Parts: sequence; structure tokens; C-alpha cells
Amino acid sequence: MARNRILKFWLDTFDLLVFLILVFWIILFIRLFIGTPYTVVWVSMMPTFESNDWIIVEKITQRFWNFERWDVVVFVPQWKDIPYIKRIIWLPWETVKFVDNKTYICNNTTPDSEIKSEDWKNCFKLNESYTYPEAETIPQWDKTEFEVTNWYFVMWDNRWHTSDSLSCFSRQCYQWANYLVSDQSMIGRVMVRLFPKFTTF
Repeated sequence: MARNRILKFWLDTFDLLVFLILVFWIILFIRLFIGTPYTVVWVSMMPTFESNDWIIVEKITQRFWNFERWDVVVFVPQWKDIPYIKRIIWLPWETVKFVDNKTYICNNTTPDSEIKSEDWKNCFKLNESYTYPEAETIPQWDKTEFEVTNWYFVMWDNRWHTSDSLSCFSRQCYQWANYLVSDQSMIGRVMVRLFPKFTTF
């Protein structure tokens, strides 16, 4: 009987170890290839996300599809070593212009311009309803126009606290400062917020 109990103990222990190892590899696979949890730090994405909100960042979109305008993404910008959360505002091959604290997008798919000028052909004013109603987009370092090539131009929802493409990620938009986010810098797209404050979700 004692021998049978010892054998059962080791078999149960082996089963438990196999189970824990399997769970570990499943969790590791999910975090590396499917989704990763993050905590929003600071107020940069208010009113959409608040400080200490928990979010899940999915990593599937960037493997099979392109990001779209309005996607909220997590990435690590050049010269930085911590993840940022921002909203994609301008897509590759568009031009960004800032006039009178308003934001305009110029591309080849916009049929008419709201501003009748040859320099403003195919431009439209951006609808920034996700920001505070009284928010204004103020150009940084006197730079009022940005060319978006094959990467993404991102901005915070909270226009009063900006360290994004508009400010060249606080690098003062020197000639060599990069204000775009590459696909290689992307961690993923924010898929869901855990335990949100439902009044602001």
C-alpha cells in the first residue's frame, strides 16, 4: 500500500508539472504572438483612456493587414525604450497640415478641398471628435506641415499633453528628427480595455 501511495504521488506530481509547463507555453505563445496586457500610464490618451486603465494589445493585425486611421496602437518610437500609446491619424503617402489650430489631411483620394487654393488641393479638415471639445491642435516648433511617407503619423487624444509625431516625440523636430512610426516599431493595436470606466468608454 505504501508503495502504491508513493507511486501515485509521483504520477500526480508528474501530471501537475506537465500541466504547468503546458500552461506556461500557452501563455508565452499568447503574449508573443496574439495579445499582451498593458497599463495606460499618464493622461495622454484622455478622454478615451485614463491613467491606470488596463488594455489588451493584439498583435495579429500587423501580421496580416495594414493599420487603419483611428486605430489606437502601442509601439516603441525611435530613440525611446518604453512603449507609447497613440492614435494613428495619418496614413502613408498623405500630407498633414495645421492651420488656425485645426488639422487637415491631404491625399489623392479626397475629391474636393475645403480651402480653395492650389496648395490645398485634395485636402479635408480632420474630425477630431475623440478629443476634448475645446481642444486645439497647436503645431510644435513652428512646424506646420508634415509629409507622411511609408509609415504612420500618430498623435495623443489629449492635445494639451503631447509627445507624439507632432512634436517629433519631444525631439524638437530638427531636420533629422523622425516623426513617423514604422511597422517595425509597432507592438500592436489596442483591442479592448479591461475594467473600464464605462462613462468614458
